[in-house]
Amino acid sequence: IPSQLVENRPDVKQAELDLVAAKLDIKVAKARFYPSLGISAGIGFQAFDSKYLFKAPESLLYSVAGELINSNVIKETYYTANAKQIQAVYNYEKTILNAYIEVANQLAKIDNMAKTYDFKSQQVDALNKSVDISNDLFRSARADYMEVLMTQRDALESKFDLIETKMEQMSAVVNIYHALGGGWK
Repeated sequence: IPSQLVENRPDVKQAELDLVAAKLDIKVAKARFYPSLGISAGIGFQAFDSKYLFKAPESLLYSVAGELINSNVIKETYYTANAKQIQAVYNYEKTILNAYIEVANQLAKIDNMAKTYDFKSQQVDALNKSVDISNDLFRSARADYMEVLMTQRDALESKFDLIETKMEQMSAVVNIYHALGGGWK
């Protein structure tokens, strides 16, 4: 199974998007190191004498202010963004590793269930032969009917085990589909 199929998992996609977001946060923090000039302006009426209150040139107040940049805040923002990116990288690696382990476990389970099914199938065949043999022994008066019933019971239980094993095998196939990113909500 190609490893690219693991990228379909929502948890892997979320970790990848978190990593991209952390990278963009670093770019924003780096951009704050560049000099910038913020200018704000205001205009209003100021008059201490009421006769100048509505006279435009004498009562207008103009203001221009610039922003001072605090370099310590910018450095700390940059260091925080770097730390968050490192944390996002670790989280991404952990998510990928968990997804890979989950897929590998499900593949091993499918393989083990196939081997178990083959073993159980051979066991059912052997017990069916023993039922035929016990019936032949009963007809020739070499065994009592209780032995025939016990042999039939063992054969029936092994058939039930075979069915349960097949059900677990099919369940493992569904689980591998889920582990590869299908069926998530």
